[in-house]
Amino acid sequence: MTSVMPLKEYEIPEQPFYAEQNDETTLFEASYSNGIPILLKGPTGCGKTRFMEHMAWRLQRPLITVSCHDDLTAADLVGRFLIIGGETRWSDGPLTRAVRAGGICYLDEIVEARKDTTVVIHPLADDRRVLPVEKTGELLAAPPAFCLAISYNPGYQSVLKDLKQSTRQRFVSIEFDYPESGLEIEIITQESGLDREMSAKLVKYAGMTRNLKGNGLEEGASTRLLVHAAKLMMRGVSPKAACRSAISETLTDDPDMLKAVNELSASLF
Repeated sequence: MTSVMPLKEYEIPEQPFYAEQNDETTLFEASYSNGIPILLKGPTGCGKTRFMEHMAWRLQRPLITVSCHDDLTAADLVGRFLIIGGETRWSDGPLTRAVRAGGICYLDEIVEARKDTTVVIHPLADDRRVLPVEKTGELLAAPPAFCLAISYNPGYQSVLKDLKQSTRQRFVSIEFDYPESGLEIEIITQESGLDREMSAKLVKYAGMTRNLKGNGLEEGASTRLLVHAAKLMMRGVSPKAACRSAISETLTDDPDMLKAVNELSASLF
């Protein structure tokens, strides 16, 4: 017996704020209309997830987001049999639910998942557009409204955590990066309400930390962290304290690097 749950809860009712950087909206819509899956790549906190929410709203499709991790298996995506009230029932996983309902399934940081998950998405990510559900014997054909999107951070690539060419070449790739300074200031002011002068200082501070990537920091301050700091400042937290808690303490635990990053913010605030 198959348990099918509605996707109403995954609909995006209001337009999320998103500031376009290049032509990513046009690329996504063209890919979607042709049934081509989409790969988003870029650093942490640069707006990939917000972009997906924005596109789901534009296309009026429910969005199921799966945050991938080391223990995520193919069964977690497709579904499994459960014993409910003494009965054995099939329960769809998030990928199967999205296929049945013609929604958008977004697999965030796909390289973090176990390797068997990429094998499952291959038939969905080529001209077949089907999902084999081996445990029930079903072969689900994805309707035109269904969309598969995945993301990863190229900065964390390694031999063990890389996206194989057999997977990559099934997708249209859209590259993301941190916005240019003027646009990043606009995003911070829009998201937090902070004035442009202070937002500009946060962006300058972020640039300083990003220059340290590979020289003590794995990543510089993301746009997401800048918005967090701005929101703290709007609630009365001092700029130095907001930068320390929302940015520097988040970026590193190394005492020497922490001191250096805090000194950067002290030079601006």
